[in-house]
Amino acid sequence: MGSIKFDRKFLTDFNNSSKIEFIETNDLGSYCSSTLSGVNTRKYHGTFVVRQPQIDNHSYVLLNALHEVVEINDSVYELGVHQYSFTAEPKGFVFQDSFELDKIPTWIYEIDKHKIKKEIQFTPNKNQLLIKYTLIKGDNIRFGVRPFSSFRRIHKLRTVDSSDVEVGTIKNGISYKLEAHYDKLHIQTSIPNEFLGNGKWHYQAEYLEELNRGYDFKEDLYSVGLISFDLKNNQPVVISISTQEECVESINVEFNNILKDKPVLDSLEDYLEKAADQFISKTEDNGVEIGAGYHWFGRWGRDTFLALPGLTLYRNNPQPEVCKAVLKTMLKDLKGGLLTNIGVGDNAQYNSADASLWFFWALQEYADTTGEYIETWKDFKKEIVHILDNYKTGTLFNIHMKENGLLYGGQKDVALTWMDAVVDGIPVTPRSGYVVELNALWYHAICFSLELADKSEDHQFIDKWRDTPKKLKSAFKDMFWDEKRGYLADVCEENSKDWSFRPNQTFATSLKYSICDEEMSKSILIKVKDKLLTPKGLRTLSQDDEKYIGIYQGDQKTRDNSYHQGIVWPWLLGHFTKGYLSLFGKSSINLLSEIYQGFEEELYSYGIGTIAEIYDAEPPFKAKGTISQAWSVAELIRIKALLKQQKNIK
Repeated sequence: MGSIKFDRKFLTDFNNSSKIEFIETNDLGSYCSSTLSGVNTRKYHGTFVVRQPQIDNHSYVLLNALHEVVEINDSVYELGVHQYSFTAEPKGFVFQDSFELDKIPTWIYEIDKHKIKKEIQFTPNKNQLLIKYTLIKGDNIRFGVRPFSSFRRIHKLRTVDSSDVEVGTIKNGISYKLEAHYDKLHIQTSIPNEFLGNGKWHYQAEYLEELNRGYDFKEDLYSVGLISFDLKNNQPVVISISTQEECVESINVEFNNILKDKPVLDSLEDYLEKAADQFISKTEDNGVEIGAGYHWFGRWGRDTFLALPGLTLYRNNPQPEVCKAVLKTMLKDLKGGLLTNIGVGDNAQYNSADASLWFFWALQEYADTTGEYIETWKDFKKEIVHILDNYKTGTLFNIHMKENGLLYGGQKDVALTWMDAVVDGIPVTPRSGYVVELNALWYHAICFSLELADKSEDHQFIDKWRDTPKKLKSAFKDMFWDEKRGYLADVCEENSKDWSFRPNQTFATSLKYSICDEEMSKSILIKVKDKLLTPKGLRTLSQDDEKYIGIYQGDQKTRDNSYHQGIVWPWLLGHFTKGYLSLFGKSSINLLSEIYQGFEEELYSYGIGTIAEIYDAEPPFKAKGTISQAWSVAELIRIKALLKQQKNIK
């Protein structure tokens, strides 16, 4: 497929180019993101968005936009775009000649027979964004950049502040901040420049995607002034945007060296690998964590474990050391058998019944990849025993094992599974009691732990748990399976069962230690394929259910009501693929390969070069939610690897 390209016709149509988003990241959780047109349509967009550990370690927008200004023969052209009063102003997108995403995002602007190339990339291990401008056609011109800033958390918006902004002069640049507790923003050029400090507020810039999502959408932005310099033919100038003063003499060479080490992107597989790196970042305490999705999801426990194997173990160059580091990082917040749903340390929330169980799956994938079963038991035994014991005897939210071995849990008005949307304090999909995937994961966790203990000859552990799986498996079938229906109940209570047809039963077929026999698994997957499978993932509810909602749109309340009531999630394809391949072998390859390859077209829409969080459940299956979701990317990587493995089986 080669690089992702957009031509002048597409780019100069604002309705097109303002709806396609890009994102570049570093390994510290920083990002640069906007639309191809250059207009920010979300409060989450920004040229330089970085964590502020001295505040709360969340992401903050320091630089909203860097508007380019070109002077040719006494005429001034502005390449930036903002939205005011529902009008794009200025209209810099009209000068865009092409866009290409290969190693890095690259724009070509054509202005009065001059062509300017713009390239952006982050410096590894550093909060520094480099933007390279090259005049590739035409005579020398005067070139300038005008920074627009808000200095606020990504979820907030700024209104005008009358306080004075102190601007400091540094080598080939300036430094400033809007409030005392932030890092200073340092903007420097690789050649000397002139700075015109005509700072002013720009009122009521609009983010129309926020309006569409039912949120406040207007913000006041501060422009500190204009940094200008001569741009000469084929003599690139690099602009450094950083949280510290940089050595300007080296940034041009540094840009080229970083670019040289990046791989060429030529296939869906290549782009997924690049996207995978977006989500892996270092923590302040030397750990490694997974961000759930851009732009608004941080570290989530469940998402971490579900995405981890695909992001690290199933890549062309597996990274088991990264996988292990993430597992260790997440275990730091283990409490009462529960791993965090969201948050860290004192801010951790434990309202997840499945995060700890998905940990076992991620650990099993790690052990199977490395073959280090005895070492894995040695390294993780303490936490394994802690989780199992607490789930058995009882922990928060009434999570405990019954005498029959089944796991029971739940608390009124608390959503504990991945179907966690809550509206007006009430879960949209209440799932308290015996939950199908929790029990499938519980069975898998015990069986895998017994495997590790057996290889390590830990007879004390084996004696304690050896009888549980058989009892649990029998009780599961009695509780959840209906021979006539041919599928599993989603949630059960002692005297009632929810037969809503959902994808959660898929996990009972896909785990290494499946709680279902082969006949049950085949019946389930055939029905899942018939009722839930789409080209973009599995529906979260069958179309024939009266609660089904097929389109994700409207304000937050409306969206949340549809989130798990039909809407399609790509990550579910990973477990469907695993189960389907295991049971139907090579006869399933064509179907699954076609679905995988169909995601190539998604690289050109919504978030370019990556995969969205969710999709509408009805044609044309439009991408929605976050533009880049960790478990969407991860499970597609895993699907590709599983297909390769199946093809190699004789």
